[in-house]
Amino acid sequence: MAATSGGGSSNPSSALPKILLAKPGLNRGGGAGGSEDESVTLRSRLPPLASLNLLSDSWEFYTDRILQFLTENTDFTVIGVIGPPGVGKSTILNEIYGFDANSPGVLPPFATQTEETRAMARHCTVGMELRVSSERLILLDTLPIFSPSVLAEMMRPDGSSTISVLHGESLSADLAHELMGIQLGVFLVSVCHVILVISEGVHDMNMWHLMLTVDLLKHGIPDPSSLTSYSNLGHEKEIKDTAQEADEEYLAAPIFVHTKLQEQDLFPINTLQLRRALSQYLSSSSFIEKKYGNNIKEKIQSSGYSVSDTHDLGSAELELFLLPSKSRDDSHRVQSESYVSTLGKLRDMVLSMNCRPFAKAVSEREWLRNSARIWEIVKNSPVIAEYSRTLQSSGMFRR
Repeated sequence: MAATSGGGSSNPSSALPKILLAKPGLNRGGGAGGSEDESVTLRSRLPPLASLNLLSDSWEFYTDRILQFLTENTDFTVIGVIGPPGVGKSTILNEIYGFDANSPGVLPPFATQTEETRAMARHCTVGMELRVSSERLILLDTLPIFSPSVLAEMMRPDGSSTISVLHGESLSADLAHELMGIQLGVFLVSVCHVILVISEGVHDMNMWHLMLTVDLLKHGIPDPSSLTSYSNLGHEKEIKDTAQEADEEYLAAPIFVHTKLQEQDLFPINTLQLRRALSQYLSSSSFIEKKYGNNIKEKIQSSGYSVSDTHDLGSAELELFLLPSKSRDDSHRVQSESYVSTLGKLRDMVLSMNCRPFAKAVSEREWLRNSARIWEIVKNSPVIAEYSRTLQSSGMFRR
C-alpha cells in the first residue's frame, strides 16, 4: 500500500517499509465462516493482522482491513497478475508500483522469492495480496497457479481438498487446485483494468490455455461498477439475477508476458513467430473480438499468412511482452536490452495502456466492496460448477 507520508529520506522513519500495513489490533472481521475440520486446525485460516490479503488461504474474501487505505476517488487503475511459481509476478508488480530496489532498508511492496524459499519449494504469495501506489494503482498479486507447494498444503491424507473452492462441494485436491487458477483468472478479468499473464520461456503455453478456459467460463460475471445499485449481497438468487442484469461482456485487457528468455529467444524472427502463435492460439477468444472486432478475428482465423503479412496485421495482435533472463552481467548483452531496462519498459507499457473502463464510474471503496460480491458470484457460478463436474467425470485435469 502506498505510504503517503514516508517517502522522504530525511524522515527518521525512512527505514520503515515503503508500504502501509494493517494497524495492530485491527478487527479481523467476520472470520472464515463456520468451524474447520480438525485435520486442518494447524493451518492458519485468517490472514495475519499485518497483511493486506484480500483472499486468505481458506479461499475467503476480506475487505475490512483494506478499506481504510482506499478512498472515494474514481480515477484509479486495477492491475492484476497471474502465473505459475517463480516466473517473476511479484517482481513485475514491484516495478509497476515504482519500488526502488536500491533504497537501503526499504522493503518491497510484494515479497519476492528468495534462495531459501526456492530451496524449500515454497511459495511467497498466499491467496491474493493488494497494494495501492501513490498513483492510485491498485495492484493485485495472486498465489502461484499450477504450484506443487500450494497443492501440498491443501491436500488431506486421503487426497481430498481442505479448501472448498466451490460452495457446498467436496472435491479432490487435484481438481480443486486446478479450479483455483480458473477462479482467479475469471475474477481478475472481471475486476481489473489490466491483467498480466506471466509465463516462463517461449514454449510454455499453459497460461494461454488457461485464458481460453477463463474466456469460456466467464459467463454471468459482471464488472464491479454494475453492482453499485445493490445494497447487499443477499441470497444466491439475487446474485444470479444481478449477474444476468449486469454487463456480462466486460473483460480486462490482457498482457501476455514471457519471462526468463535467452538471447536467441529475442531475435526478431523468433519474437515474430511467438506473436503470431499467440494471436492464432487465442483467435477464437473474446479477448481479440472485444478489442479488434469480428473482421480482424476472421483474418486471423483464415489460412496462414507470411512473415511479411504480419506487419499489416500488427493491430490484430494481443499485447505480448518479452522479458530477458536476469543476467548477473547484463553488459555482455549484444542484441537485446538489459533486464532492468526492459522491466522499466514493461512498466511504461502498462501505465500507458488505453484500458476499457468499467460500465459506470465507481470509487475505490465501491470497487472493493463489489469485488467481494463478485468473488462470491465466481464461487457460486453454475458454469464453473458444471465445468468442474465435467472435469471430474472425465478425469481430464492436472494430477
